[in-house]
Amino acid sequence: MSALEQAGLRLLHRFDPETAHGLALRALQLGLSPTTGTVTSTRLRTSLAGLTLANPVGLAAGFDKNATALRPLSRAGFGFIEVGAATPRPQRGNPKPRLFRLSEDRAVINRFGFNNDGMTTIASRLKDRPRDAIIGLNLGANKDSDNRAGDFATVLATCAPHLDFATVNVSSPNTEKLRDLQGKAALSALLSGVMDTNKSLERPIPIFLKIAPDLSETEITDIAEVALTCGIDGLIATNTTTQNRDGLLSVHAQEKGGLSGAPLFETSTRVLAQLYRATQGKLPIIGVGGIASAKDAYAKIKAGASAIQLYSALTYRGLGLVPEIATGLDALLKRDGYANVAEAVGSGH
Repeated sequence: MSALEQAGLRLLHRFDPETAHGLALRALQLGLSPTTGTVTSTRLRTSLAGLTLANPVGLAAGFDKNATALRPLSRAGFGFIEVGAATPRPQRGNPKPRLFRLSEDRAVINRFGFNNDGMTTIASRLKDRPRDAIIGLNLGANKDSDNRAGDFATVLATCAPHLDFATVNVSSPNTEKLRDLQGKAALSALLSGVMDTNKSLERPIPIFLKIAPDLSETEITDIAEVALTCGIDGLIATNTTTQNRDGLLSVHAQEKGGLSGAPLFETSTRVLAQLYRATQGKLPIIGVGGIASAKDAYAKIKAGASAIQLYSALTYRGLGLVPEIATGLDALLKRDGYANVAEAVGSGH
């Protein structure tokens, strides 16, 4: 991390977390944040559900909820970017405060509740997206919707013309009863509707499903079965946890919401490995949860991830972490004799 970026992070951490996040996005929009351009090599280039990635390091949903910083983020070294979540109608989300830094634990707790500008406004921004980037959208449902399953298909139909992929997010803990849609019957019905909508598009796109870490092995097996049956293109493991608070040092440790960052790494990687086994490696998985180094990214890949995403670590390490992870991952693949990322996937699950 450069001295300038260190100073910028110290300044941002003087503000409350949500204000600081807004300032970070504004700095990106104004060109005040460091950008490195494309980071790639023959080892890092890879394919994900038919998408060609310069490297397997992606930005997780939630950082740029409203697709307001697509161009600068596309030059920050990521191999792909996921924005959102987007809901059919604009939504204010839960009352503030709803974002907490757990600095001692290198973690974050949020209870945003899908706050966003709505699919129409987000679609208008996606229409003006950089064409040389791989960009996806996290699909959400309105809190007061009487047809949450239908909301996902509605957002997809509106935004898909401007996307490279989309993610069905039924794993956020901050919309009441949303995680109930991870049950086998409900998930089958929901994904069936989304996939039917996708097939009807002029240009169908890869569809991913994002799951929670707070699942039993039986529930993971059920999700794997549904995923393989319904024809989705991949999985994302995992979202934030509501359960893993043991040993946290921060005064915010017991705040309601989803915990992300370093304390999630072990749990999310275990779920990733279980999901890889349950799908027999037949579906690509994006590993997310607690990644803060090339070593962490490599562990996810060896557990079964074809690509990875990060977000919370950027709070503490800045965007300079992105090329650092990509180049470090390249070195680890070379050290172990892998010609490319795909050769390493699942090698240690």
